[in-house]
Amino acid sequence: MKKTYTENEYTDKLRLKLFELQDLKYRDMQIKILPTMDPETIIGVRTPELRNMAKEIVKSGDHKRFLKELPHKYFEEDQLHAFIISAMKDIDECMEELEIFLPYVDNWATCDQMSPKVFKKNKKALLDHIKVWIRSDKTYTVRFGVGMLMEHFLDDDYDDRYPEMIAELRSEEYYVNMMIAWYFATALAKQYEKVLPFIENNRLDKWTHNKTIQKSVESYRISEEQKVYLKSLKR
Repeated sequence: MKKTYTENEYTDKLRLKLFELQDLKYRDMQIKILPTMDPETIIGVRTPELRNMAKEIVKSGDHKRFLKELPHKYFEEDQLHAFIISAMKDIDECMEELEIFLPYVDNWATCDQMSPKVFKKNKKALLDHIKVWIRSDKTYTVRFGVGMLMEHFLDDDYDDRYPEMIAELRSEEYYVNMMIAWYFATALAKQYEKVLPFIENNRLDKWTHNKTIQKSVESYRISEEQKVYLKSLKR
Protein backbone atom coordinates (compact mmCIF):
# COMPACT_ATOMS: atom_id res chain seq x y z
CA MET A 1 0.00 0.00 0.00
CA LYS A 2 1.35 3.42 -0.99
CA LYS A 3 2.19 5.65 1.95
CA THR A 4 0.53 9.07 1.90
CA TYR A 5 2.14 12.25 3.17
CA THR A 6 0.86 15.59 4.31
CA GLU A 7 1.95 18.54 2.17
CA ASN A 8 4.69 19.55 4.62
CA GLU A 9 5.90 15.98 5.00
CA TYR A 10 6.08 15.53 1.24
CA THR A 11 8.01 18.79 0.74
CA ASP A 12 10.42 17.89 3.56
CA LYS A 13 10.94 14.43 2.07
CA LEU A 14 11.66 15.90 -1.36
CA ARG A 15 14.10 18.48 -0.04
CA LEU A 16 15.90 15.88 2.06
CA LYS A 17 16.49 13.91 -1.13
CA LEU A 18 17.79 17.02 -2.91
CA PHE A 19 20.27 17.76 -0.14
CA GLU A 20 21.42 14.14 -0.18
CA LEU A 21 22.34 14.70 -3.84
CA GLN A 22 24.11 17.99 -3.16
CA ASP A 23 27.47 18.59 -4.86
CA LEU A 24 29.13 21.62 -3.28
CA LYS A 25 31.64 22.21 -6.09
CA TYR A 26 28.80 22.09 -8.61
CA ARG A 27 26.84 24.50 -6.40
CA ASP A 28 29.72 26.99 -6.46
CA MET A 29 29.74 26.83 -10.26
CA GLN A 30 25.99 27.33 -10.47
CA ILE A 31 26.11 30.36 -8.20
CA LYS A 32 28.55 31.95 -10.68
CA ILE A 33 26.48 31.25 -13.80
CA LEU A 34 23.15 32.18 -12.19
CA PRO A 35 23.90 35.73 -10.98
CA THR A 36 20.23 36.68 -10.68
CA MET A 37 19.61 33.92 -8.14
CA ASP A 38 19.95 34.16 -4.35
CA PRO A 39 22.79 31.72 -3.55
CA GLU A 40 20.78 30.48 -0.58
CA THR A 41 18.18 29.07 -2.96
CA ILE A 42 20.71 26.93 -4.84
CA ILE A 43 21.37 23.46 -3.40
CA GLY A 44 23.75 22.19 -6.07
CA VAL A 45 22.25 19.09 -7.69
CA ARG A 46 23.40 17.99 -11.14
CA THR A 47 20.89 18.01 -13.98
CA PRO A 48 20.88 14.21 -14.66
CA GLU A 49 20.00 13.61 -11.01
CA LEU A 50 17.15 16.12 -11.22
CA ARG A 51 15.80 14.53 -14.40
CA ASN A 52 15.79 11.15 -12.68
CA MET A 53 14.00 12.63 -9.68
CA ALA A 54 11.39 14.21 -11.95
CA LYS A 55 10.73 10.80 -13.51
CA GLU A 56 10.37 9.26 -10.06
CA ILE A 57 7.91 11.95 -8.96
CA VAL A 58 5.76 11.31 -12.05
CA LYS A 59 5.98 7.55 -11.59
CA SER A 60 4.88 7.86 -7.96
CA GLY A 61 1.83 9.89 -8.98
CA ASP A 62 2.85 12.77 -6.72
CA HIS A 63 3.62 15.17 -9.57
CA LYS A 64 0.20 16.84 -9.52
CA ARG A 65 0.62 17.69 -5.87
CA PHE A 66 4.16 18.94 -6.45
CA LEU A 67 3.11 21.17 -9.36
CA LYS A 68 0.63 22.96 -7.09
CA GLU A 69 3.32 23.91 -4.58
CA LEU A 70 4.18 27.30 -6.02
CA PRO A 71 6.26 29.28 -5.50
CA HIS A 72 9.06 26.83 -4.80
CA LYS A 73 11.81 27.66 -2.33
CA TYR A 74 14.77 26.20 -4.20
CA PHE A 75 16.13 26.50 -7.73
CA GLU A 76 16.25 22.70 -7.98
CA GLU A 77 12.52 22.49 -7.24
CA ASP A 78 11.88 24.83 -10.16
CA GLN A 79 14.06 22.56 -12.28
CA LEU A 80 12.03 19.53 -11.25
CA HIS A 81 8.86 21.43 -12.12
CA ALA A 82 10.24 22.29 -15.58
CA PHE A 83 11.30 18.69 -16.27
CA ILE A 84 7.92 17.31 -15.22
CA ILE A 85 6.12 19.71 -17.58
CA SER A 86 8.58 18.87 -20.36
CA ALA A 87 7.65 15.20 -20.11
CA MET A 88 3.88 15.69 -20.32
CA LYS A 89 2.25 13.91 -23.26
CA ASP A 90 -1.10 15.71 -23.31
CA ILE A 91 -0.88 19.13 -24.97
CA ASP A 92 -3.79 20.63 -23.05
CA GLU A 93 -2.43 19.54 -19.66
CA CYS A 94 1.04 20.70 -20.64
CA MET A 95 -0.13 24.16 -21.69
CA GLU A 96 -2.28 24.56 -18.61
CA GLU A 97 0.60 23.75 -16.26
CA LEU A 98 3.03 25.82 -18.31
CA GLU A 99 0.84 28.93 -18.16
CA ILE A 100 0.66 28.56 -14.37
CA PHE A 101 4.40 28.03 -13.97
CA LEU A 102 5.91 30.54 -16.42
CA PRO A 103 5.29 33.64 -14.22
CA TYR A 104 7.33 31.95 -11.47
CA VAL A 105 10.35 31.22 -13.66
CA ASP A 106 13.10 33.58 -12.53
CA ASN A 107 16.30 32.38 -14.18
CA TRP A 108 17.67 31.49 -17.62
CA ALA A 109 18.51 27.88 -16.78
CA THR A 110 14.99 26.81 -15.81
CA CYS A 111 13.62 28.76 -18.76
CA ASP A 112 15.99 27.23 -21.32
CA GLN A 113 15.90 23.65 -20.04
CA MET A 114 12.10 23.51 -20.14
CA SER A 115 11.22 22.06 -23.56
CA PRO A 116 8.01 20.01 -23.74
CA LYS A 117 8.35 17.12 -26.17
CA VAL A 118 4.65 17.30 -26.98
CA PHE A 119 5.21 20.59 -28.82
CA LYS A 120 6.71 18.77 -31.81
CA LYS A 121 3.30 17.35 -32.73
CA ASN A 122 1.28 20.44 -31.81
CA LYS A 123 2.92 23.30 -33.71
CA LYS A 124 -0.25 25.32 -34.32
CA ALA A 125 -1.21 25.39 -30.65
CA LEU A 126 2.38 26.22 -29.75
CA LEU A 127 2.56 29.11 -32.21
CA ASP A 128 -0.64 30.62 -30.83
CA HIS A 129 0.89 30.62 -27.34
CA ILE A 130 4.26 31.94 -28.53
CA LYS A 131 2.56 35.02 -29.96
CA VAL A 132 1.17 35.76 -26.49
CA TRP A 133 4.32 34.85 -24.54
CA ILE A 134 6.60 37.21 -26.47
CA ARG A 135 4.30 40.12 -25.56
CA SER A 136 4.42 39.34 -21.84
CA ASP A 137 5.81 41.75 -19.24
CA LYS A 138 7.63 38.81 -17.63
CA THR A 139 11.28 38.50 -18.69
CA TYR A 140 11.48 34.72 -18.76
CA THR A 141 8.07 34.26 -20.35
CA VAL A 142 9.30 36.36 -23.29
CA ARG A 143 12.60 34.48 -23.34
CA PHE A 144 10.76 31.15 -23.33
CA GLY A 145 8.54 32.23 -26.22
CA VAL A 146 11.51 33.33 -28.34
CA GLY A 147 13.32 30.11 -27.45
CA MET A 148 10.41 27.94 -28.54
CA LEU A 149 10.13 29.83 -31.83
CA MET A 150 13.84 29.20 -32.36
CA GLU A 151 13.60 25.52 -31.48
CA HIS A 152 10.51 24.62 -33.50
CA PHE A 153 10.11 27.11 -36.36
CA LEU A 154 13.45 27.51 -38.12
CA ASP A 155 13.40 24.36 -40.24
CA ASP A 156 10.49 22.93 -42.25
CA ASP A 157 8.00 25.14 -40.39
CA TYR A 158 9.91 28.36 -41.05
CA ASP A 159 8.01 31.41 -42.24
CA ASP A 160 9.33 34.94 -42.86
CA ARG A 161 6.70 36.25 -40.46
CA TYR A 162 8.46 34.62 -37.50
CA PRO A 163 11.75 36.57 -37.49
CA GLU A 164 9.62 39.65 -38.20
CA MET A 165 7.79 39.00 -34.91
CA ILE A 166 11.06 38.81 -33.00
CA ALA A 167 12.67 41.80 -34.73
CA GLU A 168 9.80 43.96 -33.50
CA LEU A 169 10.57 43.18 -29.85
CA ARG A 170 12.33 45.79 -27.74
CA SER A 171 13.45 45.17 -24.19
CA GLU A 172 15.78 46.56 -21.55
CA GLU A 173 16.25 43.05 -20.15
CA TYR A 174 19.61 41.39 -20.80
CA TYR A 175 18.15 37.88 -20.76
CA VAL A 176 15.53 38.80 -23.34
CA ASN A 177 17.97 40.51 -25.68
CA MET A 178 20.47 37.68 -25.37
CA MET A 179 17.78 35.20 -26.46
CA ILE A 180 16.80 37.43 -29.39
CA ALA A 181 20.45 37.45 -30.46
CA TRP A 182 20.60 33.69 -30.07
CA TYR A 183 17.44 33.38 -32.15
CA PHE A 184 18.83 35.44 -35.04
CA ALA A 185 22.24 33.76 -34.92
CA THR A 186 20.52 30.36 -35.18
CA ALA A 187 18.20 31.68 -37.88
CA LEU A 188 21.22 32.87 -39.89
CA ALA A 189 22.72 29.39 -39.60
CA LYS A 190 19.53 27.75 -40.86
CA GLN A 191 17.92 30.36 -43.13
CA TYR A 192 20.83 32.63 -44.03
CA GLU A 193 19.54 34.30 -47.20
CA LYS A 194 16.08 34.91 -45.76
CA VAL A 195 17.23 36.26 -42.42
CA LEU A 196 20.29 38.27 -43.51
CA PRO A 197 18.19 41.37 -44.47
CA PHE A 198 17.24 41.77 -40.79
CA ILE A 199 20.93 42.38 -40.08
CA GLU A 200 21.68 44.35 -43.24
CA ASN A 201 18.76 46.67 -42.59
CA ASN A 202 19.56 47.20 -38.89
CA ARG A 203 16.24 45.80 -37.69
CA LEU A 204 17.58 45.05 -34.21
CA ASP A 205 18.81 47.44 -31.52
CA LYS A 206 22.57 48.02 -31.63
CA TRP A 207 23.53 45.71 -28.73
CA THR A 208 21.39 42.80 -29.98
CA HIS A 209 22.57 43.39 -33.55
CA ASN A 210 26.23 43.15 -32.56
CA LYS A 211 25.64 40.21 -30.23
CA THR A 212 23.88 38.35 -33.07
CA ILE A 213 26.92 38.87 -35.28
CA GLN A 214 29.26 37.76 -32.50
CA LYS A 215 27.32 34.56 -31.90
CA SER A 216 27.08 33.89 -35.64
CA VAL A 217 30.82 34.31 -36.11
CA GLU A 218 31.38 31.81 -33.30
CA SER A 219 29.13 29.25 -35.01
CA TYR A 220 30.55 26.35 -37.01
CA ARG A 221 27.36 26.38 -39.11
CA ILE A 222 28.23 29.75 -40.66
CA SER A 223 30.74 29.69 -43.55
CA GLU A 224 33.98 31.68 -43.41
CA GLU A 225 32.76 33.88 -46.26
CA GLN A 226 29.52 34.60 -44.41
CA LYS A 227 31.45 35.40 -41.23
CA VAL A 228 33.62 37.95 -43.02
CA TYR A 229 30.54 39.68 -44.42
CA LEU A 230 28.68 39.63 -41.10
CA LYS A 231 31.69 41.21 -39.36
CA SER A 232 31.50 44.05 -41.86
CA LEU A 233 27.95 44.77 -40.68
CA LYS A 234 28.89 45.47 -37.06
CA ARG A 235 27.65 48.79 -35.72
